[in-house]
Amino acid sequence: MYAKCGDIVMARKVFNKIGVRDSVSWNSMLTGYIHHGLMVEALDIFRRMIDNGFEPDSVAISTILSKFSSFKVAFEVHAWVLRRGHEQSLSIANSLIALYSEQGKLDEACWLFDMMVDRDVVSWNAIISGHWKHSQALEYFNQMENSNILPDSVTFVSLLSVCARLGLVEDGRELFVKMKNRYGIKPRMEHYACMVNLFGRAGLINEAYDIVVKQIEFDAGPTVWGALLYACSVHGNVDVGETAAARLFDLEPDNAHNFELLIKIYDNAGRWDKVEKVMQSMADRGLDS
Repeated sequence: MYAKCGDIVMARKVFNKIGVRDSVSWNSMLTGYIHHGLMVEALDIFRRMIDNGFEPDSVAISTILSKFSSFKVAFEVHAWVLRRGHEQSLSIANSLIALYSEQGKLDEACWLFDMMVDRDVVSWNAIISGHWKHSQALEYFNQMENSNILPDSVTFVSLLSVCARLGLVEDGRELFVKMKNRYGIKPRMEHYACMVNLFGRAGLINEAYDIVVKQIEFDAGPTVWGALLYACSVHGNVDVGETAAARLFDLEPDNAHNFELLIKIYDNAGRWDKVEKVMQSMADRGLDS
């Protein structure tokens, strides 16, 4: 009650007064700390629970794993999971795969994934996003489709990001069409940003620009225009770069990075007068420090 009402200090005082604690007592304190974002305290309670022979709630364990980007914590929790025979808990396995992937421990993540009896869309998303540097992400997606698990918008953000990073333009095109036509997923800002990044990295600036001005059904945000401006700075497209920069100056007037990218574009094009004007604009906004 105290934890849910916002008084975690009083909750702990009551907890400390309990002479003989049971599983409910421990889990109430554990979820209370998690609810208030006190993850260090939650991990301490988790460890003390285990030492006293009590079993933490699986949802609480998953939350701890999702909040700590620490291989040590993952290894500790994973060891407990194996000892208690909870390796087939879907939520715990998903969280472990995500954490191992974030730590770059793909061998461990793949081993866990391969050992799973049941998988849901979260499982597939975790292993696909973990391979954000590898084309193997596309192979996992093919397996996902064959397993009759429907992908969601998160799946395609990961896949399109992989395609952009690896320069897989045609794969990215096909996935974007498949997302809309086969799975009926309406593109969000993140998907459009990935497509702009995909075309932009490949030097297809005009196609990237067409995505922004012709396909997006809502006002493009900083992630989309930012991806376009960055692509223009890499490939030296002055005209589109000026358009992207102008929109970003309205959306993010205090973001010095956008000004710096435009300066780079002008500098590479030998437009020294334009460089000076942008630098003066930065000074006027107090961004030249």
